[in-house]
Amino acid sequence: MRIFDSIEALTAAAGEHLGYSDWHPVDQARVTAFAEVTEDPQWIHVDPERARQGPFGGTVAHGFLTLSLLPMLAREVYRVEGARMGVNYGLDRVRFPAPLPTGSRVRGGFLLARVDPVAGGVQVHAEVTVECEGGTKPVCVANTLSRVYV
Repeated sequence: MRIFDSIEALTAAAGEHLGYSDWHPVDQARVTAFAEVTEDPQWIHVDPERARQGPFGGTVAHGFLTLSLLPMLAREVYRVEGARMGVNYGLDRVRFPAPLPTGSRVRGGFLLARVDPVAGGVQVHAEVTVECEGGTKPVCVANTLSRVYV
């Protein structure tokens, strides 16, 4: 966990890799619950029997499920002391280079690309790579934007 004692310290770290989150399981129960909440019950996500015969040899997580884990993964990598709040501001680019097999574990690596001043705080540009344990390609690569207010 990288802890910044100020916005200035965070800004000074621009260009640095901040580290990796812990590994987290993405099991079938999580994938099925995500399918229900998002009303996306495609068989490659929720039907293990049919998915065994499909292109991935089993069920895979939704790309958007992987993407939705980013805030949780980020909280394990860094924080700014004294911040009043942080908000998700959006994404510049997202790719899913490899499928995420259900039952796998993932972690996120965070590169602090840039920190720009905004009214009341800063906008953080991070390049996030989500890895699947034992995988050869990332399952998600995203350029994220968040705002930290002091």
